[in-house]
Amino acid sequence: MVLVPPIFDFPPLAARTRMLVPAYDLLFGKLALQCLFEDYFEKTRYLNTRIMLKPLEDPHVDLVATVSGPLDRKSGENVEGNALFRWQRDLDDPHTFMDLFISSKDPILRLRSCAYYPKFGLGAFGMFPMLTPRRISAEDYGVMGLRYGSENLSVGAVFMPFPVSMETPISAWVVGRTGRLSLGMKYDPPNGSWRPMNVKDLKSWSCAIGYGLGSSSPLSPSFNFSLELVKNSKLVASFYQHVVVQRRVNNPFEENQVVGITNYIEFGFELTTNIDGGISVGSTDESSFQIAASWQANKNFLVKGKTAPLISAVTLAFKSWWKPSFTFSITAINDRLSGLTSYGFGMRAENIREASYQRADPNYVMLTPNKEHLAEGVLREFGKRPMFQSEINSGNYDHLPRELKPIGKIF
Repeated sequence: MVLVPPIFDFPPLAARTRMLVPAYDLLFGKLALQCLFEDYFEKTRYLNTRIMLKPLEDPHVDLVATVSGPLDRKSGENVEGNALFRWQRDLDDPHTFMDLFISSKDPILRLRSCAYYPKFGLGAFGMFPMLTPRRISAEDYGVMGLRYGSENLSVGAVFMPFPVSMETPISAWVVGRTGRLSLGMKYDPPNGSWRPMNVKDLKSWSCAIGYGLGSSSPLSPSFNFSLELVKNSKLVASFYQHVVVQRRVNNPFEENQVVGITNYIEFGFELTTNIDGGISVGSTDESSFQIAASWQANKNFLVKGKTAPLISAVTLAFKSWWKPSFTFSITAINDRLSGLTSYGFGMRAENIREASYQRADPNYVMLTPNKEHLAEGVLREFGKRPMFQSEINSGNYDHLPRELKPIGKIF
C-alpha cells in the first residue's frame, strides 16, 4: 500500500469563490501560482491566526474568522479581525453559495452570492456592500455578473447595477480550450473609466495563451505555461509544475504492507516585462520576476521558499494529526536592501479535513513480479519490495474523498 496524504489546503479557499471571479483571472495557472506565492507566507512581525468552524449538525455552513496583530506592542498598530459566514448548497459543488463578510479594519458588511446550474452551464453572481463608511465609485454600490461555463468554454460579463453616472462600466471575458491549448481575452477599462465603451482602445484589453496538462486533482501531475499581454503595457510569462513523487517508507511505526508515501512538489516562475517604455516599480509586490517552490513530505510537514529581486522568503508549516487540526507556520523574510531578516508566525485551526491518510493510492498499481523477483524472494523483504507504477490516465476519482477529487469539470 502507498500512503496518500491530503494536500494541506485542497481545494484552497480561493477556489471556493472562483465563480465570483472572471475565469480569465484564474486560468492559465494563475490560481495555482497565487497559492504557491502567497499561502503560508505570513506577514512579518505579526501573529496571524485563522479559525474555521463547521458544525456537525449542518456541514453546509462554515465560519472562517481571522485575527492579525503586531508582535511588538509599541508599534502602535491595531489588531485586525474579520469573519466570513458561508452557506453552500451542495457539499460536492462549491459553485452555488452565499456568504456574509464583516471586517474591523475598514468597517464593512458585505454580501456575496452565486447560483450556478450545471445542466445549462449558466450562472449569476453578485457582490453587494451592505454597510460601508463611504460610497465613491460604482463598485461601492455593488457588482453583478453573468457567466456561461462548460468543459471547453467560459464566457461572462461583470457590470454595475447602480452606476453613479450615465455610463455603466463593464468588463467581459472569453476563454476557450482545445486540447492542451487555452486562449483567452478580457475587456477591462483602465482605472474604472467612465468614458463610453471603446473596444478599439488596446489599453482596455488583455489576452493570454497557455499550454497545460493534468487535472485539478492533487493525485495527478500538472503542468502549465502561459504568456499574457496585460493592457498593451506588460508581458507576463509564467510557469507552474505540480509533481507527484513516490518515496519509500522506512518508518517502523507503519504497518508491514506500507511500502511508500506520496509526496507533492510544486515549482512556479513568473516574469513581468514592461513593453511600453515604462520603468518597473522596484517593490516586492511588483518585482520583475519571482520564483517559488514547495515540498509536502507527508500529511504533517510543508516547506516553501520563494525569491525575488529584493527579497527572499522561506516558510515551514506543521499540521497536527488530531482533530480539530492545528497548523503552525513560521516565515523568515530577508530584505536584500537593508540586509535584515524579519519573522512572522501563523496559526490555523479547522476540522473539515476528510481525506484519509491511511489509504491506498488508486492511481498506483503494484508491478507484476517476474520470475527473478520470486526466486530472490524480494517480495518478502521489506527493504526490497517493488514500488508502485503510476496510472495517471485512469481518470477514476469517483471513490476518492472530496479533498482528492478534481475541483470540477467547469473550464
